[in-house]
Amino acid sequence: MAEIVCGIDEAGRGPLAGPVTAAAVVLPADFPAGLLADSKALSPSLREAAALVIRDRATAWAVGWATPEEIDRVNIHHATLLAMRRAVEGLGVRPTQLLVDGLFVPDAGVPGRAVVRGDATVPEIMAASILAKTARDAWMTDYAVREPGYGFEKHKGYPTAEHRAAIARLGPCPIHRRSFRLLPPGPPAGPTAGA
Repeated sequence: MAEIVCGIDEAGRGPLAGPVTAAAVVLPADFPAGLLADSKALSPSLREAAALVIRDRATAWAVGWATPEEIDRVNIHHATLLAMRRAVEGLGVRPTQLLVDGLFVPDAGVPGRAVVRGDATVPEIMAASILAKTARDAWMTDYAVREPGYGFEKHKGYPTAEHRAAIARLGPCPIHRRSFRLLPPGPPAGPTAGA
């Protein structure tokens, strides 16, 4: 049986809001790997262009999600593995090996290997990185229309000064991760009057 290698990567572990997103990708031997790179190294327009080619030319691809509620319930590590497992289950083909960016492999019933910095070295993982990032960015941009005060279309939920200022002003919205520290700790309290 021919080997079917599936690359997996995630986007959205670090934000204060929104889902964590994973992608699983199987590439054909003739895929134009020159358009691939770590998604964080590509401009948004190059990422979108690459994602179109991946979705068109990949042997199989799927995106999996874990919600903010799931992140709060099981923690970001386990939610990330859950999103990865859902991506593998959505492929429509059964891989023979998983190559996963980072240190951990999801329990998806398929042998796997974690590859540190795989999103910069393994074409299948690079492709997964691009699909996960573009899918999550699109989701956050769409959600920004429902909650326009937070600037999700700009920072995508990451802990920028602008985002934290919006949380301080408006309070958390339904997609904020309650298990994350949404605001930095305040200054230490000074002595009370009359003390």
